Amino acid sequence: MAPIESALRELNRLDLLAGGNSAVHRLDPRAKVFVTFAFIVAVVSLGRYELAALVPFAVFPVALAASAGLPATVILRKLLLVLPFAVVVGLFNPLLDRQPLLALGPLVISGGWISFLSIIVRSLLTVGAAVVLVAVTGFSGICMALERFGVPRPFVVQLLFLYRYLFVLADEGGRMVRARELRTFSGRGRGLKAYSALVGSLLLRTWDRAERIHMAMLSRGFNGQFHVRREIRPGRADWIFTAGWCALFVLFRLVNIPHLLGGLVTGGYP
Repeated sequence: MAPIESALRELNRLDLLAGGNSAVHRLDPRAKVFVTFAFIVAVVSLGRYELAALVPFAVFPVALAASAGLPATVILRKLLLVLPFAVVVGLFNPLLDRQPLLALGPLVISGGWISFLSIIVRSLLTVGAAVVLVAVTGFSGICMALERFGVPRPFVVQLLFLYRYLFVLADEGGRMVRARELRTFSGRGRGLKAYSALVGSLLLRTWDRAERIHMAMLSRGFNGQFHVRREIRPGRADWIFTAGWCALFVLFRLVNIPHLLGGLVTGGYP
């Protein structure tokens, strides 16, 4: 249970970072969500062998994190968690695609290794952008932006409930695990049967707590809509932010900047 509680604390820390007062934090959540979505689409749409073309896209998450003053260690820890999954996804690419694609002196690199590295870089870029988005917007701000973009309200409300009460569920489970450990000695009560009973008890307790929460919300006039403290309207900074980054993504997508700079340095382009 300790690793789950640690992961939830890290997730909650991202939401706490969203309470900052930088220029990026003050932007309209819709602008940040739209730009991040455009970034992910641009990164994913590149060919599987276009590894160098992915490098300029790192400017976006790095620039946002630096402008918002986000701790680099928090972002890096999240990326390290995703790295093993990306490695597993592309693990067999070098074995399935052995066609030579690049030669560095006597070293010949196959297309499988290029696509393998491309998967890892794409995963780090997209997950890094999503983590920075949560850290500068907050999960509630993201849900508000999704609703304004036309996502069905029931889906947005359920998504927000899932995030809010994930911490409540983990807290209930943590208390039950600690109570069980205090009542067990010499390894007794730690088998599969004990854990199945623990899961059943957790389900009943969360069901009861959900009913109490629902009744409390209805008694306070909840009608399926969340009201924000202040209405955010897009301003000049939001339009400049959206147009500027989207234009830069189009440039990175259409022009291979590293190859262009390499050709200029080596004299390959006039």
